[in-house]
Amino acid sequence: MARSPLPPREGISATRLRAPGGAGMHPRMHQPVPPSVGAWLRADFPDASEDEILDLTATRELTAEDGSRVSLEDPVIPGGFYWFHRYVPPEERVPVEIGIVHEDEHLLVVDKPHFLASTPNGRFVRECVVTRMRVERDDPDLVAIHRLDRVTAGLLLLSKRPETRGAYQTLFQNRRIRKTYRALAALPPAPVSAPVPQPVDGADRAGSQTTTAAEVPLGWAACRTTLLHKESGDRQVREVPGPPNSRTEARLVRILGEADLPTFADLPTDDGLPPSTNPQADGDLPTAPTGATPRIGEFELTPHTGRTHQLRVHMNGWGTPILGDPVYPVDLGPDPYDLSSPLQLLASRLEFRDPLTGEGRVFDSRLSLRPTRSQLAI
Repeated sequence: MARSPLPPREGISATRLRAPGGAGMHPRMHQPVPPSVGAWLRADFPDASEDEILDLTATRELTAEDGSRVSLEDPVIPGGFYWFHRYVPPEERVPVEIGIVHEDEHLLVVDKPHFLASTPNGRFVRECVVTRMRVERDDPDLVAIHRLDRVTAGLLLLSKRPETRGAYQTLFQNRRIRKTYRALAALPPAPVSAPVPQPVDGADRAGSQTTTAAEVPLGWAACRTTLLHKESGDRQVREVPGPPNSRTEARLVRILGEADLPTFADLPTDDGLPPSTNPQADGDLPTAPTGATPRIGEFELTPHTGRTHQLRVHMNGWGTPILGDPVYPVDLGPDPYDLSSPLQLLASRLEFRDPLTGEGRVFDSRLSLRPTRSQLAI
């Protein structure tokens, strides 16, 4: 892939365009080549004003792949790549901070907080880990090697050097990285002591008989392999019949009960403030229903594939949706700036053999899962 001749501006990478025509295989190869760059841009962006077109060559630094600046009168390079700095409006700051877990010559490992995007995406271009880190560290070469959902917290690997980036990206592409997650989910009020069968690999699929929340004792373990499908325009990913394209192993490693959470007094409030700063911290605490024991399970999750929302969908499929999930089992249409109920899902560990040194690498998150009061009012 052609590399941008323009360095990031304010931490934001330049946008790439491809001209019509040319010999390479690409969607526009059969389109006629306009007589000039200006004619091409006016045809491609019919809603843009003339001032906006002129601005591409002025402040937006329209540049060809050889690094030369381009004017509107220049002939179009058939099938050529062009870059420019697009206008990015100011964004409301997401009030969270990024923790540094490890840094060496090639890698920067960070703890991504809940509610911060990994990479520029949609409405979050400035407010993401990559843009923030580029600006804060004055390092335009930082690139995320993989991604986490915006609402998921935990370990994120960033590459510092373009010349070694591909070696680490290949680890993820070839699934040679072991990823471990932690998740909190509500369990039934009364513990179940009887063991349940542990499904063998491939036995627990959408449409088949599956373990439910009412059957989950401490030590429960299962593997879920299902076909995940997302309809265009639908926020939810669904499990549908068909050959599986996703696989997750899960194990219940801890149950939090009354002994763990006697009064909820040390828990964060739903506005994100410490209890001492909230006027209702001492007088309006939720309690469990009469006769019920609040049971929150901590699950260890190991994904063997990397499908969108995979862990969230599989946990929901087991009947144990993750606490704070705004989409599963019901899409609540969450406000992206509502930080009151963080998803209780943490990318807690990354393990791999370093492709440059052969050394075994293990990174552990320094974050922890802390359910809010409303999430514990079960």
